[in-house]
Amino acid sequence: MKKINEFRLTVESMSANESFARSVTGAFITPLDPTLEEMADLKTAVSEAVTNCIVHAYRDTYGKIYINGAIFDDGIVRITVRDKGCGIDNIEQATAPLFTTGDGDRAGLGFTVMESFCDSVKVRSKPNCGTTVTLTKKISGKSKW
Repeated sequence: MKKINEFRLTVESMSANESFARSVTGAFITPLDPTLEEMADLKTAVSEAVTNCIVHAYRDTYGKIYINGAIFDDGIVRITVRDKGCGIDNIEQATAPLFTTGDGDRAGLGFTVMESFCDSVKVRSKPNCGTTVTLTKKISGKSKW
């Protein structure tokens, strides 16, 4: 598997940057000629990962969100969303459907959504050091490369 394109983006953990991350992701994978469903799936998964950083990692403050993307020659897209926030004590619990540490208006489905829209979701975290979520999806379109 050979990397054929990549990007690195750093944004503040502000709500406005969630839609920006979605747009960047969509523009980045366009040369792979994704279906509308593939495009929407990956953009939604990135949106959920970024939202987790905004809502949970930096609860009552702001911090940086680091988003890296890579496209490989076999049509695989890997997007990594990382923060240096509070981290996750129990990854298994945090990724379980309906679990949330947020307010009552949170459904606790962020990781479930990511998993349903990607081929693979990996979560690494260390309390007080941050979390890294790696989203991987194969795009079936014909690459422009």
